[in-house]
Amino acid sequence: MNPPNPSPPVVHHLRLAAFPVAYGLSGVLIGGTLNRVMIAELNVPATLVAVLFVIPLLLSPLRLWFGHQSDSHPLCGRRREPYMLIGAAFIGLGVAGIAWSTVRLADQLPVFVTAGVATFFVYGIGRNLAHNSYHALVVEKFSDRSRSRAMTLYEVATLLGAVIGAGALGRALEHYDPTRLLIVATGVAGTVFLLTLLAAPGQERGLTAAVRAAKAREKAFALVLRDYVFADPQVRRLFIVVICTFTGTLAQDVLLEPYGALVLGMSVGQTTRLTMFWGLGVLAAMLLSGLLLLRWLGPLRLMRIGLVLSIAVFSGVAVIGLAGAPGAFRWLVLGLGFCAGLTGAGMISSVAQFTTPERAGLLMGVWGMANMVGHAVGSLMGGVIVDTMRAATGSSLAAYTTLFAAEVGMLIVALGLSLRLSPRQTRAGAEFADAATA
Repeated sequence: MNPPNPSPPVVHHLRLAAFPVAYGLSGVLIGGTLNRVMIAELNVPATLVAVLFVIPLLLSPLRLWFGHQSDSHPLCGRRREPYMLIGAAFIGLGVAGIAWSTVRLADQLPVFVTAGVATFFVYGIGRNLAHNSYHALVVEKFSDRSRSRAMTLYEVATLLGAVIGAGALGRALEHYDPTRLLIVATGVAGTVFLLTLLAAPGQERGLTAAVRAAKAREKAFALVLRDYVFADPQVRRLFIVVICTFTGTLAQDVLLEPYGALVLGMSVGQTTRLTMFWGLGVLAAMLLSGLLLLRWLGPLRLMRIGLVLSIAVFSGVAVIGLAGAPGAFRWLVLGLGFCAGLTGAGMISSVAQFTTPERAGLLMGVWGMANMVGHAVGSLMGGVIVDTMRAATGSSLAAYTTLFAAEVGMLIVALGLSLRLSPRQTRAGAEFADAATA
């Protein structure tokens, strides 16, 4: 759908990978380290922590406006690079502010709530702005043939950033110390901006930013939303597929360890290692997809294969609970991660096929928003189903089996809708085709 772009030097590709590494690093500090410190070290109520951490997800609809802004209003002649840098600056400010308010204000709850909401808001703005602009840049920068592999391999860079960041942060914060936490958080904030400064400049050289922005400005944001999102059945269908897929694959994300403990009788050490099995599966699938499978199968077919395999493995997880086989459960968790990686690689590559040069920011915003909504709905659904069924039946096995059945249902819906996806039938694609033949 997009015209081939001239291949930039490999060094530009490698530089651009610095941003997803930074994105993964910041996510680990906020979602892992500071989350634990708030609850375990400072006794902040878990419900309050959950509310604060959902703020960046609630801001995800802004990705649509951010995307349109970067599509239509270049800064310094560039459509993506400046917005990435602005977003990275907000991420850094948010990270430093969250750490400072956690360390200095956690014992003054009303003040901490105010500061926490403000700093998580800043962090969420930056995370959504920078990430959406980065995705749009990748879509524009790579030709149709290489775009799918690039999107997937850059997701691997995000995972590596999270893994490396988790190891480095764990070593730096082996024992909780408020002063050390502030120093580490400030270092992470600076690193995020510096890595983005390394990644972004010079990436848009050769792209016709002014011409594409002028075309994107022909319609106001409200009309763009109406014509290319709400009124486009293909984009609406894609939005639902993404939400159902992420809900179906992530509803159990934080519940696999309790399932292993309550249903299979696994120890703390054994359940902790489940996250490693999951991550290894995702990483292996992403690498395999980026290097081989996307080229052989194509994005939509790979996504459907991932969905079918996920349905089969989730069914196996429920059976393992009935059989009480913790050894087999570890391998199924590895399989769940692998299937999630296949599905994710196919999905993000499929989303890229829906974009056009003029509307890349807006349409990648649809993906980002659906992604985050799916994460939020999945986490909420998992907790509600398990708590409700345990209260009703008194059985952990029944509760988790019901959850896995619900996830299978969501994945079946996503699979069915994916069979009706066609990137060539989008309204944005028709607009681009008309402009190309004019």
